[in-house]
Amino acid sequence: MLALPVTALYAGILALVLIVLAFGAGTSRGKAGVSVGDGGDTALLVAIRRHGNAVEWVPMAVILLGLIEANGAPAGLLHGLGGALVLARIAHPLGLHQQPISHPLRIAGAGVTTLVLLIAAGYAIWQTVRTLL
Repeated sequence: MLALPVTALYAGILALVLIVLAFGAGTSRGKAGVSVGDGGDTALLVAIRRHGNAVEWVPMAVILLGLIEANGAPAGLLHGLGGALVLARIAHPLGLHQQPISHPLRIAGAGVTTLVLLIAAGYAIWQTVRTLL
């Protein structure tokens, strides 16, 4: 029997998303001939931010999914949060460009990621408080 099978599924999928984003940044870095930083290259800067943004947000979301799963969250909730997070983390980099800042995919990706974190955090707090009372 797997430990945390739902979290494992989404962690694996999100790891693949991170690899694709890292590959994009690495490819842009090679094309620009820049080892460190962005060298003023806009395409490289955007690729770095696409990857960096995912690295900033995905780990906490996966940790929260694992914690609430370990504490008995229903599979439907976990799949809803995990699926939404995957879609958000695919949408966000597709909408992240130098301009405009208000691209619908960027807004949706950021908003859904934040919503997933809020729900998972609230659920984790609720699970904890419930057991303490």
